[in-house]
Amino acid sequence: MNEAEEMRMDKWLFAVRLFKTRSQATEACRTGKVHLNDSLAKAAKPLRVGDTVSVRQSPITLTLKVVGLTERRVGAKLVADFSEDKTPPAELEKLRLAKHNTDDSGHKKPGRPSKRDRRLIHRFTDPGPA
Repeated sequence: MNEAEEMRMDKWLFAVRLFKTRSQATEACRTGKVHLNDSLAKAAKPLRVGDTVSVRQSPITLTLKVVGLTERRVGAKLVADFSEDKTPPAELEKLRLAKHNTDDSGHKKPGRPSKRDRRLIHRFTDPGPA
């Protein structure tokens, strides 16, 4: 296998920062979340420049075209040198809607108030000096 022409699927997925660890990339391949040119891809499947990789990351499916190969993990700014994003706009809209619909109002679960909350409650409920 020539390193300049092809490399393992899981190594490339890890190198272009789609997964935090190579074992996570391998697991995604094993569970059928990764497709290479519209067919299921195993972790050891050789990847070449020009191939299309689809990765299911809930709630969307990312579609990337392989532009370059690298054995080493690259920085976030350099990912564009090795992959070209071909994800359809409809998928990106799903991601935007999913982020918008999450209830992330900053409030914790109901329960015991924090020290700061108790101070605010006391400040509000105490009648003060008479």
